[in-house]
Amino acid sequence: MKILVVGSGGREHAIVRKLKESPKVTELYCANGNGGIAADAVCIPILPSNLDEIVDFAVEKAIDLVFVAPDDPLVAGLVDRLEAKGIKAFGPRANAAIIEGSKVFSKALMKNYGIPTAAYEQFDNAADAIEYLTCKGQFPVVIKADGLALGKGVIIAQNLQQATDGVRSIMEDKIFGASGNHIVVEEYLTGPEVSVLAFTDGKCIRPMVSAMDHKRALDGDKGLNTGGMGTIAPNPHYTWAVAQECMEKIYLPTINAMSKEGRPFKGCLFFGLMLTPKGPTVIEYNCRFGDPETQVVLPLLKTDLLEIVLAVCDGHLADIDIEWRNGAAACVVMASGGYPQKYETGCKITGLGSDGQIADAVVYHAGTALSDDGYKTSGGRVLGITATAASLEIALQKVYKAAETIRFNGAQYRKDIGKQAVK
Repeated sequence: MKILVVGSGGREHAIVRKLKESPKVTELYCANGNGGIAADAVCIPILPSNLDEIVDFAVEKAIDLVFVAPDDPLVAGLVDRLEAKGIKAFGPRANAAIIEGSKVFSKALMKNYGIPTAAYEQFDNAADAIEYLTCKGQFPVVIKADGLALGKGVIIAQNLQQATDGVRSIMEDKIFGASGNHIVVEEYLTGPEVSVLAFTDGKCIRPMVSAMDHKRALDGDKGLNTGGMGTIAPNPHYTWAVAQECMEKIYLPTINAMSKEGRPFKGCLFFGLMLTPKGPTVIEYNCRFGDPETQVVLPLLKTDLLEIVLAVCDGHLADIDIEWRNGAAACVVMASGGYPQKYETGCKITGLGSDGQIADAVVYHAGTALSDDGYKTSGGRVLGITATAASLEIALQKVYKAAETIRFNGAQYRKDIGKQAVK
């Protein structure tokens, strides 16, 4: 089969490397990829946002399957357009991708179908939101931009001043563009967070190995919110009993609700959960594989990823068995100095082999470019270094040993990934 993966980050590199393991794959392309992905697939210079060119390329090359990884092209309807041309595509259609594309939609869905989530109010203008926050007077409070914001559209305000500033920055200053035309104000919940990705064909849902993300830029969960600075899998807080409760109260009700709304979800549905004193609660949905959760979940997958993807596309997910490896995986993200704010690019990376890899770990490239004198940085999150082992402790030892051998100017990474899970 000829496969095209759409995207350019560490998640896409993990997907490419996993698909490459399938004996059915004969040609593997990535649009637009990056310097490291180029070692595993043919990178084509088409941006994921350029839907017309992606569709044209898929038709011209007689691509058998397009794996759409990022949220933007999914929400914009790339899967719909590919299917209209008779090309199989993995990912939800636009009317289902709205579950991530609009927080207002997803919160209303959960409220209407009794799926546990934080209490909330939605607002279309800053004045009304600020008046509500002033009258309510309960802090901390969570403020979310309605639309897509690269995983950064959430502000946790500790007091009225922070809440007011947050509302104005989203709705008036438009720090997230049109995504901030509407906002959701949520109650602040407490408890361990869990990321669960799940394959679904709209009828059957198969959760993957759970993961723990680390969103803050600095050790001790301090600093600014990022796209993710590291992950571990499985998440020790996600017990068998919790998984059963989530299946009954969250996973199945969600896909059934989407089907009832005439928006059947096919692809990977991401559940961002919080295990509150009252039970598991949905913090957010994503309509695709998470980044960097993918970088620890897929290395633990034993079953051929392509077989699962085809079963999802064809509506036969219930007919296949999905097997997972025992043990654990850990991923540490190496980022450019200053990320998630202003940072330098074009810095030479040392410590990688000619194929962009390193011994005893897998290096997933997120923001790299390949030049005549080797790999250079080209983004905020540069590399995701992943190690697997029989235990999380050993996986973490391996991944940090590998990280110490890779260098570039201004490199930063957290030193406490998974620490709370191995106490």
